[in-house]
Amino acid sequence: MYTLKNKKGRARRGVLETAHGSIQTPFFMPIATKGAVKSLSSGDMLDLNAQILLSNTYHLLLRPGSEGMRKLGGLHKFMQWDGPILTDSGGYQVFSLSKMNKTDEDGVAFASHVDGRKIKLTPEGSMAMQSSIGADIIMQFDDVAAGNSTRERYQEAMERSLRWAKRCKDSYNHNQKLFGIVQGGTHEDLREQSAKGLSDIGFDGYAIGGLSVGEDREHTFRITKFLANILPEDKPRYFMGGGMPEEIVYYVSVGVDMFDCVLPTRNARHGTLFLWKKDPAEAVKEAFELAQDGADDSRIAEALYQKIQITKETFGLDQEVIDPYSDSPTSKTYTKAYLRHLFKTGELLAQRLATMQNLSFYMRLMKELRANIEN
Repeated sequence: MYTLKNKKGRARRGVLETAHGSIQTPFFMPIATKGAVKSLSSGDMLDLNAQILLSNTYHLLLRPGSEGMRKLGGLHKFMQWDGPILTDSGGYQVFSLSKMNKTDEDGVAFASHVDGRKIKLTPEGSMAMQSSIGADIIMQFDDVAAGNSTRERYQEAMERSLRWAKRCKDSYNHNQKLFGIVQGGTHEDLREQSAKGLSDIGFDGYAIGGLSVGEDREHTFRITKFLANILPEDKPRYFMGGGMPEEIVYYVSVGVDMFDCVLPTRNARHGTLFLWKKDPAEAVKEAFELAQDGADDSRIAEALYQKIQITKETFGLDQEVIDPYSDSPTSKTYTKAYLRHLFKTGELLAQRLATMQNLSFYMRLMKELRANIEN
């Protein structure tokens, strides 16, 4: 069940109930692709106040596999995480990671990027694997079109995804929440057709897929705002794979509730940090108001944060703490010079500290956005 508690303009504040607890919206999901957030433990995620984690059906299908996951008692037990989990369907990874794939009406045949093993993944197979995982929220299996596709290809993928959505609905585990995925590229008419078709089938929530894949940000913003105006008001809206902090602030301002992205963890592993410019409550309030007033995304970003490359020589003797405004104790303890030293000497602690900083930034961003919608 999804309950809307408050609205501020188009921005929404709500509660999403799952089998493993309630989630306050809007929220961000750290990426635990193979059952772990890189360099962090499930206990760390509790310390960072993460409400829900996202894992990947494709990767878990390859290892440990559906039968293995069942024997291990499901992903919650396996990774010692008692909170909610969302799994994506595997469709995007089949498209982007497999050594070869061939799509037909039944599903996608592909070769594992791990060992070349031939696998056929269908809508029903995706539902079965996500049931073995035991995720609280699961995604329909969809046909993914490349970001530079023709209109004809976008339409083909969208229409096939609708047919597959019905097959997913007919075969999923009803103890889980099933989300449909809106497709159609940057074409509003195709997106509207997809959204209407999914609404007619009926899902527990609706995801905006196929964006942030190389198109100009103005098109991403346009399509997201368009869909937030036509998707069911009483169901959560999920922007898949986005994005930068200023993007999330904008998406929240137009009525999106859920987010995931590899940016905070991937950037951290390469020494790129998101740091607060000032007290987070003040920064997010200013950024949120700018977004609601239709300000350019660069102005939203400028109000919100600074992004630094900690491996640069300029931080070699910097005795300031990593981020005095951070909710992560390590960021208020260790200096920029020390973190740079860890990266330059190849110490694994560098990735852990940087990841803690970036995820604490994203968790606090969502907390302050919720507060702004409540006020």
